[in-house]
Amino acid sequence: MSATDSTTEQLLRVVAFYLPQFHPVPENDAWWGSGFTEWTNVVRARPRFPDHYQPHLPTELGFYDLRVPEVREQQAALARAYGIEAFCYYHYWFNGRGVLDRVFREVLRSGRPDFPFCLCWANENWTRHWDAGNGDILIAQDYDEEDDLNHIRYLIDAFRDPRYLTVDGRPLLMLYRVQKLPQPRRTFDLWRKECAAADIPEPLIVKFETHGNFDDPADYGCDMAAQFLPHGVGENVPMANVSGCHPGNAVFDYERVVDTFVEQSSPPWVRVPSVFPAWDNSPRRKDGEALIFVNNSPAAFERWLRGADELAREQGQRLVFVNAWNEWAEGAHLEPDERDGRAFLDAISRVVHGDVPSDPDALLPGPPRETLAPSTFADLYLELYADYRKLQRSTTDLMASMERRIRLAADERDRLLRASREQAAQLAEWGRRLEAELDIARRQLGARGAELSPVSP
Repeated sequence: MSATDSTTEQLLRVVAFYLPQFHPVPENDAWWGSGFTEWTNVVRARPRFPDHYQPHLPTELGFYDLRVPEVREQQAALARAYGIEAFCYYHYWFNGRGVLDRVFREVLRSGRPDFPFCLCWANENWTRHWDAGNGDILIAQDYDEEDDLNHIRYLIDAFRDPRYLTVDGRPLLMLYRVQKLPQPRRTFDLWRKECAAADIPEPLIVKFETHGNFDDPADYGCDMAAQFLPHGVGENVPMANVSGCHPGNAVFDYERVVDTFVEQSSPPWVRVPSVFPAWDNSPRRKDGEALIFVNNSPAAFERWLRGADELAREQGQRLVFVNAWNEWAEGAHLEPDERDGRAFLDAISRVVHGDVPSDPDALLPGPPRETLAPSTFADLYLELYADYRKLQRSTTDLMASMERRIRLAADERDRLLRASREQAAQLAEWGRRLEAELDIARRQLGARGAELSPVSP
């Protein structure tokens, strides 16, 4: 499937942000503990006040590992069936160092899934506090001209892919915090020149409105702006009062947010609207530090998406960003969960297609058939993994059985030792009594003998 503009010329173009943090990496193992993934935050979430919806738990796709190609195929098939045109992968680049880049590298190298994509450079510090601030930095963002050059050459390989999403023939590239670049115009001029030298159309560079910066994108050398909600909500919507909620949490009413942004006027420059199905980052935050939206629903989300479509038409680009496809630890996910299932996906399909898929399950790939011989390295890996899992389960069962037997034997040993000690104590007591009685008998016999002894003449 090509990511050309003509394929969706008459349809709303829905692009969903895609978080790749669902597999272990050495950095997260070192910082948060062995085996850490975003699921670690998800499953430990608990309600913070009455009727607070937590935890959000997945259904159809389960607690997946994004290293498994079949998972990525199922995600793409599900997204395509409901009218999502592309995934926007978060791209982590720290002066040539890629973090959490395995998923996208495999997508790019393998050509699978055959589903359009684009990139958002998450150019922020990586910290222990999930806030991209300057405190307790794990990996810092540093910028220089040499790195700009290396970076665009890396990006050009992605731009060449026929799946890369374009607008007006130009690859779409988003930056999370343009305002952090020391010389953004220099960076973007260099990038455009390198693309021209590589015979690649100039990227259409999008400035996300984040961290209070809602300036004209042209001031930074960008081509257009885009909302990145919930950034900007606090500047436009008053907080809600929720009974039983810690006063430090920032809580907003979803319906009121929808009302506000559906009616919001467009700026003098092109700005792509964005929406989100829900937001609740309490799994990542201490109570009193969370951002939570209450009263969200698929119906309100659909109304918001239709309003965003109208705003996009006014801008001349029927493009809308959805935050997000799989931000599970921030409560922002289109992937089905226990409470809403596919309801938010249904809402997108009604806006894009006018209806929901009649048989969406028929579009989704099923599990690999066991009768087929492995045809790819991924298939072979999964078969070996399944065999290893069976072996591990058998080993675990055997170890558990041995541990139970050892524990029972140890308990029996302890019982016998206790009984032996009790018996030994009784025997010692009996011995002491017998010795005392014998001593008394000896003294009595000695006295009687003295009485019976003859007296000398």
